Amino acid sequence: MKKAKIKNIVYYLPETVVSNYDLAKNFSTWDAEKIKDKVGIEIRHIADSSECASDLAEKAAKKLFKQKICVPEEIEFILFCTQSPDYFLPTTACLLQERLGIPTTAGALDYNLGCSGYVYGLSLAKGLIETGQVNNVLLLTAETYSKYLDDDDISTRSIFGDGASATFLKAEDSESDLIGPFVFGTDGSGKNDLIVANGGLRNFEQAGCLPKKMLMNGPAIFSFTIRSVPDAVNKLLAKCNLSIADIDHFIFHQANEFMLNHLRDKLNIPREKFCIDLKDYGNTVSSTIPIALSNLISNKVVSSSGARVILVGFGVGYSWSSVLLHI
Repeated sequence: MKKAKIKNIVYYLPETVVSNYDLAKNFSTWDAEKIKDKVGIEIRHIADSSECASDLAEKAAKKLFKQKICVPEEIEFILFCTQSPDYFLPTTACLLQERLGIPTTAGALDYNLGCSGYVYGLSLAKGLIETGQVNNVLLLTAETYSKYLDDDDISTRSIFGDGASATFLKAEDSESDLIGPFVFGTDGSGKNDLIVANGGLRNFEQAGCLPKKMLMNGPAIFSFTIRSVPDAVNKLLAKCNLSIADIDHFIFHQANEFMLNHLRDKLNIPREKFCIDLKDYGNTVSSTIPIALSNLISNKVVSSSGARVILVGFGVGYSWSSVLLHI
């Protein structure tokens, strides 16, 4: 049987780096160590004024192509996850098709989803491949949340960084699933807790005169996460008929270290199985999970073929998702 498999993952980070020391210069009540202790982040990469999500995604994809795992000519579908598209229209995935030299016979679409977006993208890619519609998918994520941040808001500027990832998935003969099962969740009542209110069509007339600033209710998001994420993990384990002891690695969305430690403690996941990988990147939204997974694989932390890895995305929406991978 043909099953979708992740063949390779790479990521790209913008060249501009903002350290905790840089941030502390503008906030007299904060110092670099306080920021690190609070969120577990030391530096974050920030897109420059001319860089958009498509530019980051293009560089990630070209990095993937350089590794000779795949070439543009064989790509049959582009999935692009972003909440900071270049334009309202056209679709950014269409721009990437041309810029990457991918055939015009390929499908391409954007989907607007944040911190749970990578897991959702794996589900979409799996569906496209395992229903026989295509043999391979290029899954891209890219965010430039920095363009939404208020310069005077240390709570968001200390957390978020920009980044992109590129994942190549291909059909492979296998008697069992290599990706899945999945658990999904949505609660739109939390929409106002992480929102860019101006600039969409609902506020179209004001879009040209109001700043596109992101508002974040940190305590509410923390409460949502502690309530919803352990349930998503437990439901997935039950669906797989597995326990935490059966899983080799857990990669959660890298929101901040404080939140991750609370989740690990609540689920009683051993430290050696639980990935925290945001010190040098910050919260790159839809790209945090693929960045961490790429590092896990390239650093050979995954030591055996067939290792079981659980990915969990959660955040803006509210939206959450979890999946079991066999690497």
